[in-house]
Amino acid sequence: MKVIGINGSARKDGNTSIIINQIFKELNNNGIETELIQLSGENIQGCIGCGGCFKNKDNKCVFKNDIVNECIKKMSEADGIILGSPVYFADVTSNMKALLERIGMVSGANGDLIKHKIGTSVVAVRRGAATRAFDTMNYFLHCTQMYLVGASYWNMVYGKEIGEVTNDVEGMENMKSIGENMTWILNKLTV
Repeated sequence: MKVIGINGSARKDGNTSIIINQIFKELNNNGIETELIQLSGENIQGCIGCGGCFKNKDNKCVFKNDIVNECIKKMSEADGIILGSPVYFADVTSNMKALLERIGMVSGANGDLIKHKIGTSVVAVRRGAATRAFDTMNYFLHCTQMYLVGASYWNMVYGKEIGEVTNDVEGMENMKSIGENMTWILNKLTV
């Protein structure tokens, strides 16, 4: 079994990476392989609605000059997907939003590539608008017909400077719970 984590943050190894890795720790402890894809340094264009993916039906976006097709391939091969983003101006980062738009279109154009996968979204936040960013990623998970994994509270952890999220004990425990719940569901589905 394998779970892909996508870090939508502009900071490569910042707080969003830390909280995804907290989930990975639990998955790895239970023998589940993980891989982190970081969007830092990428320049992802949003979907332009050209319909090329519906015409070609090759599991790819027609634009091949960025990381999107690599992400589509890895997500379609994975058993589980974690989406993570910090909050930028009350929502997910522009790279995360663009990635979701294009993967959603390609998935729908190709027989729902990521349907029935296990998914969760997590948010690293300084103070406010975490639920909006959380909603944005969850809408994508719902629209692509994935099974959502939750925990005992909203999937968000608070901290501004890199590493401050580790001081949010409740938030980090929640990330551990997500890993436990994702492990449980993945094991049930592979029986």
